[in-house]
Amino acid sequence: MSYTFDFGPVFAAWPMLWTGVLGTLKLSSLSMVMGVALGIVFMMMRTSNKAVPKVIAIGYIELIRNTPILVQVFFVFFGLPALGLRMSAEQGAILAMTLNCAAYAAEIVRGGVQSIRSGQIEAGRALGMHTLDIYRFIIFRPAIRAVYPALCSQFILMMLNSSLMSSVSAEELTYFAQTLDTQTFRSFEIYFVLGVVYLMLSQFFSVALQVIGRVYFSYPTK
Repeated sequence: MSYTFDFGPVFAAWPMLWTGVLGTLKLSSLSMVMGVALGIVFMMMRTSNKAVPKVIAIGYIELIRNTPILVQVFFVFFGLPALGLRMSAEQGAILAMTLNCAAYAAEIVRGGVQSIRSGQIEAGRALGMHTLDIYRFIIFRPAIRAVYPALCSQFILMMLNSSLMSSVSAEELTYFAQTLDTQTFRSFEIYFVLGVVYLMLSQFFSVALQVIGRVYFSYPTK
């Protein structure tokens, strides 16, 4: 093999890659927060006794979960402008990732809500608790605690899927790696380092989210 490895150009361009890391964190964090919030709305529609909201929620969830996220990104970025809805690459990426995350979060949270016994809700009503307090303390908090590990996995998956946003020129880590590749032609070195960075980000968030879970949900330490 005559190929000569040279990581020098990659390390020299670290400020560019660091900008990409910050972009990835921004896209994934905003999308996850808004996705979970929207997912809770769709979960409530999904469990509603009213037919129209329930059908809309089921249709949305099935549509998103059974189509590739890349197709969803292209639809948001290239399809919506045909309807007059134009947005920047970053805005389109955040919207597509939020809509994708919401469908999965809705089903994850629904699983947690269904684990709450009806007797607990009835006890809250017997104590005269307001409906909002019942949802907040009796339903959502225990439900989120029950499915918190699944939500953490979804966040990490969302962070990894943010690499697909480079396809619409959203300025995240993979986008800058591809830019560097066109400048240096050190593909092996660039994408090797890129994989290591994503691995480090995944491990960082895994540990950080476990710590957050222990603090806010009183998770026992191992």
